[in-house]
Amino acid sequence: MQDIYFIIFLIFAGQTAGSLLGLIRKPSDGLLYASLAFAGAMMVTISFAQLLPESLEFTDIGCAAAFFAMGLIGFRLLDHVLPHVHPELLKKEGACTERSVKMLVIGIALHNLPEGLAVGAGFATDPSMGLLIAIAITIQDIPENLATIVPLYCLNNNRKKSFIILLGTAFFELAGFLLGYFVLTGMHMSIVGNALALAAGFMVYISFDELLPSAKIRENLPRGILSLALGVATVVLLGLLT
Repeated sequence: MQDIYFIIFLIFAGQTAGSLLGLIRKPSDGLLYASLAFAGAMMVTISFAQLLPESLEFTDIGCAAAFFAMGLIGFRLLDHVLPHVHPELLKKEGACTERSVKMLVIGIALHNLPEGLAVGAGFATDPSMGLLIAIAITIQDIPENLATIVPLYCLNNNRKKSFIILLGTAFFELAGFLLGYFVLTGMHMSIVGNALALAAGFMVYISFDELLPSAKIRENLPRGILSLALGVATVVLLGLLT
C-alpha cells in the first residue's frame, strides 16, 4: 500500500515541480535538455528491457507486437487530434490566445491518461516496475509542465490560478494509474501481458516523438550522450536494487 501512495506522490511531484519552476524561474536550457534526454533514455530502456520481456512471459509474440503497435498508433492519433506541448516550444510562446491555451491544457490532461495507464499496468504486474515507470514519467512531466504554464500564465496573468489549473491535469494521470492498476489486478495474465505491451508502445512513442527530439542531443553531443547513459544506467541500477 505504501508503494501506491509513493506513486501518487510522484504523479503530483513532477507536475508541481514543473509548474512552480515555470512561475518562479526557468532553469537553464542545458539542464532542461539533459533532463529530457535522461527521461527519454529511461522510458525506452524500461520499455524494451522490462515491459516487453515481461509481456512475453504472459502472452505470445504476435499479440505483444500487435498491442505494442496499437500503443504507438493510438498515441499518434491522440497527438494528431489534440494539441500537445512539446518542451522545445518553451522559447516560442508568442501567441496567448484563449482558445489555443485552453486546447493546450485539455490536450495535456488527456495525454496524461495513457501515461497513468502505463504506470498502472506496470504496477499491477510488479510494483518495482511500476515505480520505475512512475519515476521516468515524473522526470518528463517537469519540462512538460514548465513549457505549458508559461502560455497559461500569459493568458490569465494569475500565478495561483495558472498553477491550480495545470495541477488539475495531474488528476487525469492519477485516474489512468488507478484504472490501470485496479482493472488489471486479478485479470487473466494474458490480458496483463497485452496491457504491458500497450504501455511499452505508449512510452516509446513519447520518447521518440517528444523527449529525445526536444533534447537537442546533436547540438551538445557530450551532454546528450552522458544524459542518455545515465538514464539507461539508472534503470539498470534501480532494477538491481528492487
